[in-house]
Amino acid sequence: MRPTGDQERPPLAAVAAGGAATALPITVRRLSKAYGAVSVLDEIDLDVRPGEFLTLLGPSGSGKTTLLMAIAGFLRPDQGSIRFGEREVVRLAPHKREIGMVFQNYALFPHMDVARNVGFPLRLRRVAAAEIARRVEAALETVQLGGFGSRRIDQLSGGQRQRVALARAIVFEPRIILMDEPLSALDKQLRERMQIELRQLHERLGTTTVYVTHDQREALTMSDRIAVLNRGRIARIDTPRAIYDEPGSRFVAEFIGESSFIRAEVADGVCRAAGSVIRARLLPVARGQCTMVLRPERLHLLAAGEGEGMNCFDARVTGAIYQGDTLLVQAALGDGSPVALRLATRGGAAAAPPIGAAARIGVAVEDTVLLADDDGEAR
Repeated sequence: MRPTGDQERPPLAAVAAGGAATALPITVRRLSKAYGAVSVLDEIDLDVRPGEFLTLLGPSGSGKTTLLMAIAGFLRPDQGSIRFGEREVVRLAPHKREIGMVFQNYALFPHMDVARNVGFPLRLRRVAAAEIARRVEAALETVQLGGFGSRRIDQLSGGQRQRVALARAIVFEPRIILMDEPLSALDKQLRERMQIELRQLHERLGTTTVYVTHDQREALTMSDRIAVLNRGRIARIDTPRAIYDEPGSRFVAEFIGESSFIRAEVADGVCRAAGSVIRARLLPVARGQCTMVLRPERLHLLAAGEGEGMNCFDARVTGAIYQGDTLLVQAALGDGSPVALRLATRGGAAAAPPIGAAARIGVAVEDTVLLADDDGEAR
């Protein structure tokens, strides 16, 4: 017999076929948490859409894990509201919130085999044994571990353990799944493969997912939207492309992707930087100083006669590092500002310009980003 309310939920196969209808929105309002004089969350407002994959991204101490633990119920905020759909949950115990949770260390039981680990949430809910067996096997099939039920945990690889933790999180068909850096213990190649698999699993299940990471590439790869946290506040929330192309602040530009920053000056409607007149889609200030953001992969090393219609700088090469698929060229602009260019090797080693050589660097107007100076944000 299923617990109260469970009879209204479709089985896992139906969720996998189109679970967006079962997903719940998450609404966070004025959520705050402090430890003594240290504010960890500062009146956070956040809306997670039904079926969305939202990533909380930020450096250590930014508040991302604290926010996730508050949503999960493992931490009681000092003030604020958390709603799942229309239901206020801020005072509910974690097990009453009906969320799937995947921890950084997976939190699997070593004395149980895979099937008993995955079925644990169902046994807590007093689901019948035959139904547990059916749903466990369905969950294992969903994470590509069909037939692994009798395996011991110590017989599994890191990637397989991660899949077991995922199966346990989805087996009771939650409307919300929370993940706390679940891929951080994996090696680079496996982590990148699991990023794609997690994203594909999310698309099949359609469950509302909140994911915590400090890895910017992971966030860009997996997310519908990213909330970048800094000092207990959301510094920027938008789609991965929007945040990368228009970071909005130097803190976000530094944290998302590689960047070089040079000082710019606006006067009489004209922007100048490193001895060049700069054209951009938008000037962030009417007069005074601002910051120009230069992404390495969007800079071009120009040959003689190239660069018409671009923002161009005279420079001198200071270094070149071969990195396989790209060549990282380091240079100094005319005013001494350091910049880096990332050039594709196109299957063979790109010719590294000699150290000390004069160079001309260009960036397209549409790739030119100017930012107003941050108002005290961490850099």
